[in-house]
Amino acid sequence: MSDPTGKIVLGPNQYGKAENRVVRIYRDTDRHEIRDLNVSSCLRGDFGPAHVDGDQATVLPTDSQKQTIYAYAKTHGDGSIEDYGSALARHFVDDIAPVRSARIEIEEYSWERVQAQGRPHDHTWTRTGPEVRIAAITVQGRGPERREWVIGGVKDLVILKSTGSEFEGFLTDPFTVLEPTRDRVMATSLVARWRFATTPADWDATYAGIRAVLVERFALLQSKALQQTLFDMGRAALEAYPCLAEIRLSAPNKHHFSYDLARFGIDNSGEVFHADDRPYGLIQASVLREDAPDAGISWDPYTGAV
Repeated sequence: MSDPTGKIVLGPNQYGKAENRVVRIYRDTDRHEIRDLNVSSCLRGDFGPAHVDGDQATVLPTDSQKQTIYAYAKTHGDGSIEDYGSALARHFVDDIAPVRSARIEIEEYSWERVQAQGRPHDHTWTRTGPEVRIAAITVQGRGPERREWVIGGVKDLVILKSTGSEFEGFLTDPFTVLEPTRDRVMATSLVARWRFATTPADWDATYAGIRAVLVERFALLQSKALQQTLFDMGRAALEAYPCLAEIRLSAPNKHHFSYDLARFGIDNSGEVFHADDRPYGLIQASVLREDAPDAGISWDPYTGAV
């Protein structure tokens, strides 16, 4: 193999304003509502001169993107995070000439009303979690050539079942010491991202419904492996929601090892465990319809958070 001698050119590039922390309080009535977001903008287009020559004539400052994100939280922030992200992405593509495509990545943090004097308080909350709702909206092109993709999802969804999971019959080699089991704790911090084929009637209700399906299948399946669980969860989500084209799941295996109490003359009986956070198996899978529409650039990441 010889050394390459071709001309050096600029490859794919993108830029934006990452992790704008936007909190919107809705004060239409005495009972306030809250929406807590982390919003990142990503622009792709004719920015070669900025890289090659330092010419900023086609570069919209990232500060301008930040200001737009906050302004649109007021003017376009009354609906779902998907609607808000779509409005932002369309603006950057439609109104900023050098931009050919825009991607908006959003994380949403949940809050729960405080109970005060026996009822939910009108304007005080506590933060819930650690799970985070996520969305990524990508718009490419203008007019008849426009394409738009929406990805929804959840990350850091920590879920555990104390039985109903087994792992045996696996391939072994000279370094295999793992013992097969028909009863183990299964736990993970799930990341699930789903791509929409069509627009649902209600983004928020659809998110809640997909999340509920995933959690239910995790609970109900007598699992022979985490791989089987992920496929079954993905299949159930696609069956329940025809608006989905595909779902991608990433699940670290959060190991729980039975703690040795026999040395103290105590029978453990599968009740006391050591939770070991690393190293961990990382299982990933995608589940999709055979006739799913083209994904285009919908999965091309910016921050990697979505």
